[in-house]
Amino acid sequence: MADKPRGRRFSWRGLVRVVHGDLGHVAVGLTFVYALSGLAVNHIADWDPNFRNHEEVHELGGPLAGNDEGIAQTVLARLAIRDTPQEVYRAADDQLDVVFERRTLHVTPSTGRVVDEGQEPRFLLRMANWLHLNRGKKAWTYVADTYAVGLLVLAVSGVLMLPGRRGLLGRGGLWLLVGVLVPVLYVHFSGGP
Repeated sequence: MADKPRGRRFSWRGLVRVVHGDLGHVAVGLTFVYALSGLAVNHIADWDPNFRNHEEVHELGGPLAGNDEGIAQTVLARLAIRDTPQEVYRAADDQLDVVFERRTLHVTPSTGRVVDEGQEPRFLLRMANWLHLNRGKKAWTYVADTYAVGLLVLAVSGVLMLPGRRGLLGRGGLWLLVGVLVPVLYVHFSGGP
């Protein structure tokens, strides 16, 4: 009688490795988004991570006559701007502001000088910040919560994967302790909450 082929024995460490590897690949994409956005938003005092600001000065060659709407139309025509302003108003006696969604023209009618300032969105970074700060709420909250749980699974499975001196009972445990101590010591020495 032929021997029955023996099946592979179940290994919980093997299962942990498979789950850790597959979940880790999914987490890499989300981690890129969150890490990039985190770096950008951490330095918000130094720069605007959502918009690129610009300013340009135009000299239209002398005084501009007429009422506010007429002056605004003259400026738009000379600068070849086809967009319709959201608002035209006097910011001061000799300053007319022509406002668009992300752009404002500051016109000095007595000289014909126009300061054109505005913002252009930083495409990928603005999207990443919007997601990271959960501005979309609704379904993204579930995605973010699932990602957070996934990171916890990765952390626990990573700790359990290596046995003995390389794992939790050895070098791995020391590194885990360092990871816990970093925020605890920072809060303690910075006088946190």
